[in-house]
Amino acid sequence: MQRRQSSKTPKQPLQIHHKNQTDLSAWRKGGRIDPEKSVQNHQSPTNQKSDSKQDSLEQALSYFEKVQDRVSLKKNNVLQKHLTTVESIALQRGLPPEGFDVLLNVALSGKLADTVNTRLLKSLVPASVIPETSVVSSVSWLCVSKCSGNIQLLFLRWLITVFDFIDHKEQLHALYGFFFSFLQDEKMCPYVCHLLYLLTRKESVKPFRIRRLLDLQAKMGMQSHLQALLSLYKLFCPELVTITLPGKMKTYFKNYEGPWKAAINAIRRRNQENSPVLQPLFLGTAQPQSRKRKWNTQLIIPASSTNKNNLEEDREKNRVDLYSTNESLPVEQLQTFSQLLQNIHHLEFPSQMGSVLTNPLLLHYMNCTKDESIYLRLYYWMGQTLQEECTWCVADNNQYEEEFKDFLETVYKTECFLQEGFSSCEEFLYKSLPLWDGFCCRSQILRLVSWIPLSSFSEMKSHLYDPLAQLFFTSSLYFKCSVLESLKELLQNWLNWHVIHLDSESDSQVHSLNTTLSGLVNVVAELIHFVGWISTVALRLENNPTFLLYFILDFYETVCDMYLRYNLPLLIMPPAGVFYPALLSMDSVSLNQLCYIMYRYRTNLVAAKENELSKTKILQFKFSSQTYQEYNQYIIAMVGCLWTSSAFQKDIHPQGLRMDDELLKKTTVQEFKTSFNIVYHPAMMGYAVLFLQQAWPDDTTFNFSLIKGKKWNWYLEYLYAQGLKGLKVFIESSINRVSQASHSKGGNVQV
Repeated sequence: MQRRQSSKTPKQPLQIHHKNQTDLSAWRKGGRIDPEKSVQNHQSPTNQKSDSKQDSLEQALSYFEKVQDRVSLKKNNVLQKHLTTVESIALQRGLPPEGFDVLLNVALSGKLADTVNTRLLKSLVPASVIPETSVVSSVSWLCVSKCSGNIQLLFLRWLITVFDFIDHKEQLHALYGFFFSFLQDEKMCPYVCHLLYLLTRKESVKPFRIRRLLDLQAKMGMQSHLQALLSLYKLFCPELVTITLPGKMKTYFKNYEGPWKAAINAIRRRNQENSPVLQPLFLGTAQPQSRKRKWNTQLIIPASSTNKNNLEEDREKNRVDLYSTNESLPVEQLQTFSQLLQNIHHLEFPSQMGSVLTNPLLLHYMNCTKDESIYLRLYYWMGQTLQEECTWCVADNNQYEEEFKDFLETVYKTECFLQEGFSSCEEFLYKSLPLWDGFCCRSQILRLVSWIPLSSFSEMKSHLYDPLAQLFFTSSLYFKCSVLESLKELLQNWLNWHVIHLDSESDSQVHSLNTTLSGLVNVVAELIHFVGWISTVALRLENNPTFLLYFILDFYETVCDMYLRYNLPLLIMPPAGVFYPALLSMDSVSLNQLCYIMYRYRTNLVAAKENELSKTKILQFKFSSQTYQEYNQYIIAMVGCLWTSSAFQKDIHPQGLRMDDELLKKTTVQEFKTSFNIVYHPAMMGYAVLFLQQAWPDDTTFNFSLIKGKKWNWYLEYLYAQGLKGLKVFIESSINRVSQASHSKGGNVQV
């Protein structure tokens, strides 16, 4: 593959020439000057003070630019003064683009002591962008070994931290081989691997580089930074990297951000407080940005190989044809879906992977491509961002809760768009849930829970179920309902995944998840048992509220149809602690829900029994006899309550309603046998009253005993007309069968 033309051009004198880059006068006023839309700031005491600081900075930069000989810090008051000026202004406002060329050159040239060079490098906090030419010029100093090893390491840490602030990166990509040569230095190796990870493209993967990494791994052992680079190489060129690498994503690199990230955040906060409108803009965005510019929702995607300001110039200069070029195409040039389809095989993703989250075209591309390197880069970036910005895991982050909420919301929408969960989000949830208070970012966290990928039960129990249960039992009724809704969506997402991949014999994602059908059945079963357990306890704690019962039964509406709707050979009945509160509920909605659920259980069990008995195919899974037995026990209880008025005598469930007549008589309730049929049931009595008013408008005694014989059938039709569809399908499918069998078998229905 030929190297790009820009990498062949001779080295140019370092000049700042791009349009959107700030100059010192623009920086002085706290913002950038747009040539087309300049903002006139009125002079004030604040501006005059700013002018004084600007003059001091210009003097300091001029001093450092002219330094020739090695100067001692202790014996030079002028050096101390200018160094203090640079530090204070950098930490207060950030440095303008023009300052980086001077300060990087003097820090890496070895003209000053390491103490001074260290302080200078730690002061390199950008106010807007960092010119690529300044970075390339500073890298050239590494060739002549003028600076010490510690300064080189500090420079690499700075370069990794501010990587996304560099205006464009084509020349940096051309230096890939130069950076790669530093892997032989054991101390620099982790930092160089991190930088190479950010710079790697498909054309960067060469056989000799793979061999070099394998040699280093044999020498140093299984180091995480080497694994990261090898994993990325394997995704780009799997035919070249034949060794087996850990499949699950992990934290490959340590946090090397040092003092720069904190300073950038402090500057951002100060700018927001002082001037919400006129503030330094990051990475060419046109909207006020959050302090975390990498995941701001208004982020304009930075180019991978060129900056946005030069796109139009490059198009005119090179006459790029979007529909015929064979070279890599920066995603910034895509405008329509048809262009995406035409260039889908040679798209060049941005170095700033976070910007993909807000670009529908790139999300479409991710949805249809099998290039796992894109996901690996996105997972790495997202994992780092979630870890750094979590408001309850990191001290002093509480004030940024709204920004973190927006980010989590964006991640959730991306997962919904792609219809799959991110492993980086899964790891974040597993690490942060034990520390979560259940209040901060509640809806966003629970939404992310619904997209957790399939994994082993032992892992989910310790990292998800246990911390979630502790919060569930000690939180409000609303929180309990929110958790149940989230777990229902999690179950649906797993079942949808199963349906999509059911017929795929060689799907890569199935192998990466290491999920067999038996494994899926076990994980889903454990989730259902977990929900049944917390639901039973919650109903007792909250005294069986209708609101909570609705969410519990809504979950079981999905469970009862897993066999027919999702083709999963699994059916689990709700526990008695859920079934009986729903059966005896005071609300007709809950009773109607339960009737529909039992109808769907019967439909699924009948289909499963028919498939079992037919010999057309051998079934891998068969429902246990305990499932049929538990269903029959529940159906006897329901029919005994709603229809035959024999629940207290016929209910055979160990936790059921069976009681002796002597005990029932002590309750002094008249006609206790009929207390829960469809006329006297507390949830249905309101309908019975309305029916009596319509059938006998002149009778004000409300004699419920009149509802019998033909009036009973009329009453049923009245109930059906009121929208009780669940009750209707349950009675039509089960009552006649049960009532007929009750004469000979005591109401026991065998499916």
